[in-house]
Amino acid sequence: MPVSGAARALEVLLALSILLQTLEYLRIRLALTVQGLWAWPVQRADIPPGPVQKLLDLLFADSAMQVHLLLRLPVLLLLAWQGSNLALALFLFVSHVSMLIRWRGAFNGGSDFMTLVALTGLLLAELVQLGGDSHLAWRAGLWYICLQSITSYFMSGWVKLMQPEWRSGQAMTIFLNAAVYGPLLPASVLRKPWVARLGAWAFIGWECAAPLALLHPLVALAYCAIAMVFHFLVFWFFGLNRFFWAWLVTFPAILACSSQQVFW
Repeated sequence: MPVSGAARALEVLLALSILLQTLEYLRIRLALTVQGLWAWPVQRADIPPGPVQKLLDLLFADSAMQVHLLLRLPVLLLLAWQGSNLALALFLFVSHVSMLIRWRGAFNGGSDFMTLVALTGLLLAELVQLGGDSHLAWRAGLWYICLQSITSYFMSGWVKLMQPEWRSGQAMTIFLNAAVYGPLLPASVLRKPWVARLGAWAFIGWECAAPLALLHPLVALAYCAIAMVFHFLVFWFFGLNRFFWAWLVTFPAILACSSQQVFW
């Protein structure tokens, strides 16, 4: 995939991913108010008294939070429609970091981290472009996102490989029993030890093989296709819809970097 095409695809997918996150925040906005379940006056106790706490009090006031989230919407439409610029990338980066602070680090775990990775790559590309070389700037941004995504898959597989519960397949059954549809049926084929072990080792092997995606564009395409199915299944069984979109954003970077042929 050409760098320019990958950059454009990344911008559109990133805009869609953050748009869905923003709509989720707006849907639960009442829970973020002073009377809500996740009221800022409770969370602000983590911040030492001083100028930073006062600044966050202003930022996370009910009205300011509402305006902040609504401002995201036209910015994201601009990102999808006409592409990125430094001001737009900086706004989205600061906006996302502020929401991480609001949620004591993360609202939805790894998907928030991967969104931050994509925004960091976008901001990096815009900053490097100040030097005048747009192609080099986007290569830097795409490589940053690609390496972070590939590493996330590899480390996930490596951690599973080190745990006997995953090597035996026991962890697969435990996780599936905790799915949104309730425990597996007693007669489910997924309860069979050999099926669970086979599935666990398939995940371990696929995740640990992530660096191989950089060897050739066709390998990268196959890997991303499998990853898309994997993340959709995670969404289907566990309701983690943000994970699907957050990692999908990184696929153009993986495809573009696999085309650079930097290893030979």
